Amino acid sequence: MIAGVLRRDTLRRRIALTIFAALLASLALNALFVQLAGSWGRPPIERTGLLEQIAVATRMVETAPTPLREQLARAASNPTLQVHWSHDRQTLGLPGPGASIAVDDIPALQALLGQGRVVETFKPSDWPEGDSQAHYGALVRLADGSWLLFVPPERSWGLSASARIAVILGLGLVATLLVAWLATRQLANPLQRFASAARRFGGDLQAPPIELEGPVEIRQAIVAFNTMQAQIQHFVRERTQMLAAISHDLRAPLTRMRLRSEFMEDLDHQRKLVRDVDEMQSMINAALAFFREGTQLEQATRFDLSELLQTIVDDYRDQHIAVGFAGPAHLVHDGRPLALKRVVVNLLENAVKYAGNPRIALRREEHCLLIEISDDGPGIPEAALQQVFAPFFRLEGSRNRDTGGVGLGLSAARAIVREQGGELTLHNRRSGGLLARIELPAGY
Repeated sequence: MIAGVLRRDTLRRRIALTIFAALLASLALNALFVQLAGSWGRPPIERTGLLEQIAVATRMVETAPTPLREQLARAASNPTLQVHWSHDRQTLGLPGPGASIAVDDIPALQALLGQGRVVETFKPSDWPEGDSQAHYGALVRLADGSWLLFVPPERSWGLSASARIAVILGLGLVATLLVAWLATRQLANPLQRFASAARRFGGDLQAPPIELEGPVEIRQAIVAFNTMQAQIQHFVRERTQMLAAISHDLRAPLTRMRLRSEFMEDLDHQRKLVRDVDEMQSMINAALAFFREGTQLEQATRFDLSELLQTIVDDYRDQHIAVGFAGPAHLVHDGRPLALKRVVVNLLENAVKYAGNPRIALRREEHCLLIEISDDGPGIPEAALQQVFAPFFRLEGSRNRDTGGVGLGLSAARAIVREQGGELTLHNRRSGGLLARIELPAGY
């Protein structure tokens, strides 16, 4: 039963229901307007166009014999005016005396009814509040003392045709916009939560699966995403376990190699072997740390990026290393401060070790934030500007592999920046030196 209901909850069905609900709301508002319009604008009966019809009907009924008058009154009734004839005024159910209109003041009526006639008019407000019999009415006394009551079946709006059309179109537009806003909000909320969960998974591989909600099409996308997320989490766990096993298996032979080197008589070969064992051990430890950090990401938070960079500059100043800074005093950013600090420190360490005069520049551009770290060193060969981001790649010459590192620093730095939706690139400066540019999305 539930599955059948869910299958019927599709985007097409929701769109069709939205259109149908908008039409119903538009009709309801217009119907309400029609019912209330008489209360908003109750014009005098002289402006309703009914007096002319009343005069003609009065002249016709008054000239007929008394036994035929009731029948003629019914015959004179039409969709815009009901006519009632009675010998006794009390039987007409009127609330009391009405407002008098002197026929002598209206030449067209005087010509039809003659002089000295008085027409009594009634408005819905003349009846007690809440009386269901309240209506417009006009009462005429005939020459023989009987009465004719004229009742329009609907209230008059008192508005021009153009004003009525404008009100109807306006109410229809309001109803459509209101229903469309509510419907799209109900549809957009699951999509927004879906997008938020997808972004959260990009920063936290251990994020829980997304709850199923919304129409069938969105639910299918959520199921596919949850399946993909579970597969990725399973793959990451297997990779981490495999690397841990490799690390455990490699450390044992490396330890034996180091012990055996102690019994080598050739000290030069012994020194080389110990160096190679230490390098292999460092590479294994660095690789494991690199992969572990990829599965334990820091939670995003709102922080002052400019203050973070100035704190790094102060830390280097405490070590008697001058690092320049240019940028605004404050710049709030949504991201991972510890991860960004690690990236900046890694790039500054390279500038300090292999170049000189390191400096940081921060600025906001139209669609991104830019952090530029530059130095006055020898730079990097153009062919190696991309290769340096490959794991375990280390430059020879000016950036000697013996000065530290196993070639994972820049790989980790780029991975951190990309994980936050940005990009890390290296450029050789025309005036000499290297420029590392970190681009971060302004709205991250």
